[in-house]
Amino acid sequence: MTGGSGYIGSWCTLALLHAGHSVRTTVHDPAREPQAREMLRNGGADPGADVRFVRADLRRDEGWREAAAGCDAVLHVASPTLTQVPRDADEMVRPAVDGTLRVLRAARDAGVRRVVMTSAIGAIAYGHPPRDTPFTEQDWTDLGGGIEPYQRSKTLAERAAWDFVAGEGDGIELATVNPTGVLGPDYSPSLGLISRMLDGSMPALLKFASGYVDVRDVASLHVLAMTEPAAAGERFIATAGHSLWQRDIAAVLRTRLGERAAKVPTREMPLPVARALTLVNPQLRALRRLLGRDLGATSAKAERLLGWKPRPIEDTIVETAESLLALPR
Repeated sequence: MTGGSGYIGSWCTLALLHAGHSVRTTVHDPAREPQAREMLRNGGADPGADVRFVRADLRRDEGWREAAAGCDAVLHVASPTLTQVPRDADEMVRPAVDGTLRVLRAARDAGVRRVVMTSAIGAIAYGHPPRDTPFTEQDWTDLGGGIEPYQRSKTLAERAAWDFVAGEGDGIELATVNPTGVLGPDYSPSLGLISRMLDGSMPALLKFASGYVDVRDVASLHVLAMTEPAAAGERFIATAGHSLWQRDIAAVLRTRLGERAAKVPTREMPLPVARALTLVNPQLRALRRLLGRDLGATSAKAERLLGWKPRPIEDTIVETAESLLALPR
């Protein structure tokens, strides 16, 4: 598995261990191994001999052959990230595409049976005109629709993966998991939306809706996509129920947390004001084409083909908030 020290990767490792699998996972920085092992212990797993960390960087060729050797399946969870939106989209796109191809070549050469790639709703639902129907796995993000570098990178990396398997895969099977917004128990203040609502740094709610899903259910879908015969050659959206507007999330927090949600905003920012702010606020700029939009998607395919059952997203929102509130201040 790639990306074993990341948020989704850590939960995938837990799911694999609980299902009885041994895991070899890559990290680009070996210094992150102790933190990753601590997270596994917190999740109720024994990160002993059944978990091995190896060094491999998506930007370099070294290490991938050794990482894939002897593996039956590969979960490609890692994706390059940047702390700031790049001026040149290729700064994010090229590492994502080239890294995916490095993983696939290593998996093919090692005789791996199936690769499960973590893609994103960003490869499905962006760049389209407004619509009333939910997005499905048949949809692809329109690269000509003025999308941000992250969505471009996820779309092109997944496209490259399918093209590789079709042309050079030598029989290797591919499945992709495309999560919507991922929430769930957290051990660092990285879940920005919930965190900003709770600490009062979000003065008003934005009019924007999308799907959300629990990270534990994302992990379980990866395991199903790895093991179920019906998953070969398929894409699977991971989302729990209907999409939520930010006002819906805020309402769950206020209802379920009471006084601990006292700083959660109650008013929604008027669209003209929000659109004006995207012109001057770098943090909002990526949302400028999404304001007023509902990027709802459906997980009916994963539920039908694989028997996947996500937990109620309202419970996940509360657990996310509880974990953030428990962090040392």
